[in-house]
Amino acid sequence: MAAFVAELLFDLVRAVVGGWLREAAFAVGAWLDSKIHSRTARLVVGLLLGAAAFFVIPAITGLLGL
Repeated sequence: MAAFVAELLFDLVRAVVGGWLREAAFAVGAWLDSKIHSRTARLVVGLLLGAAAFFVIPAITGLLGL
């Protein structure tokens, strides 16, 4: 029973933290979008952020064991 409750709690915390992180990412993206005026610069920054996420997200999930 304790394992079942722990699993439910883990899923709840993961959903809440995931929502917060998603909101923070959108807020940072909106702020960054207002600071960069050139289309080419936006493309370069987007590609760099995408490449960083491509390597960082699997590393974090591997460390957390998800």
